[in-house]
Amino acid sequence: MLKMMRFFPFLRSIRGLLSLVCLFALALGAARGQFSAVTLTPALVVAGSPELIRVEASGDASVDGEWLGRKLEFFRGHDGRAWFALAGVDVEAPVGPSTLRISARLRGGGVRELSQTVQIHAAHYKTGALTVAPKFVSPGPEELKQIEADQQLKKKAFGVSASSSLEPLWSANFQAPVAAEPTDSFGTRRTFNGKLASVHKGMDFRAAAGTPVRAGNSGVVVLARPLYYEGGCVAVDHGLGLFTISMHMSKISVQEGQKVATGELLGLSGATGRVTGPHLHWAVRWQGAYLDPAKLLRLDLSGAR
Repeated sequence: MLKMMRFFPFLRSIRGLLSLVCLFALALGAARGQFSAVTLTPALVVAGSPELIRVEASGDASVDGEWLGRKLEFFRGHDGRAWFALAGVDVEAPVGPSTLRISARLRGGGVRELSQTVQIHAAHYKTGALTVAPKFVSPGPEELKQIEADQQLKKKAFGVSASSSLEPLWSANFQAPVAAEPTDSFGTRRTFNGKLASVHKGMDFRAAAGTPVRAGNSGVVVLARPLYYEGGCVAVDHGLGLFTISMHMSKISVQEGQKVATGELLGLSGATGRVTGPHLHWAVRWQGAYLDPAKLLRLDLSGAR
């Protein structure tokens, strides 16, 4: 009997230890419930790929991050259970491992790091050669002045806009800007007149002159005027650093500062600027990185907004 009484304190200490272990496990489980693993869509990341980044988080949390030298702006999804960022990898980004840095913070204090390594794979783009008017390969003094003025306009449009908003201006999935057949032209390494090489940073649609060009999603027009290389150009800011740009238009039907809805008429396609014939060049830009428009059109964003 005495031996058993001596044994009881030992049992009580074991029970206390087990209780502590259980409490720790519950706390760890709660923390994991508040912040789950980060998911990227599409899962295979290639140069030029837009990416929808999702983080599960509790209602009183906030999420921020950084990737490839660019700040990630997260917003809460419409279901209230996750945070999203629409980002991407520039078409000319180097392949190999990259660090996706994400931090989740509770309002009451505490931070959980969700950083991970993301492998960027090579995208196999084509090469091509085009012949254009000599002035678009070797511009003269007056043309150079216009090109420099255009650069300043674009810098202002893409730098000072609604992209500083904490919420995206786009809603649901993006739509093609014209009812015309697209070409597999994004990322093509092009040579103009045998001497000027460049990367094609947009998607070409075989649109006849006069085809209606529409907004791929809702946003604010930040550029609507003719430019030297782009011809008639309309850029729409969709918030958080994301823009779509329509080029070579024959007519512009919107004004800078105007709000547009998905599918709203921006103007008519044409053959202005550096072109070989009528078509629409449609580009997607996120914080200076050019992304594949075809991949953006295939990206399901319905769960985010």
